Amino acid sequence: MLQSGTQAPDFTLPDQDNKPVKLSDFKGKWVVLYFYPKDMTPGCTTEACNFQEALPDFQNLNAAVLGISKDSVERHKKFAQKHGLQFPLLSDAESDVCETYGVWQKKRLYGREYMGINRSTFDFYY
Repeated sequence: MLQSGTQAPDFTLPDQDNKPVKLSDFKGKWVVLYFYPKDMTPGCTTEACNFQEALPDFQNLNAAVLGISKDSVERHKKFAQKHGLQFPLLSDAESDVCETYGVWQKKRLYGREYMGINRSTFDFYY
């Protein structure tokens, strides 16, 4: 997991409109970067809608909100449209950024082990 005080690693990922988003594009801003397991699930929907509801407050603080999961660009687009999300949802299909930030971890459900995203939020001035 990324340690407090560590410089956030830069990355470029496609958003729900398939436009590349670079973390370095947010230089001079606060960034709220959250990793979540899957679009359209109850917990992830609640989380995304809570970020959307608070988006004006984040914007007043010169902060950007970015969500990352392994879901496809197309699935992100449907999720964003369905819930009126006005911030980038980034597709990390290969889980490279998830691994870099230490959120791609072994999980356990009903006695079965698998790799997945550990729901995590980072905030930092970039």
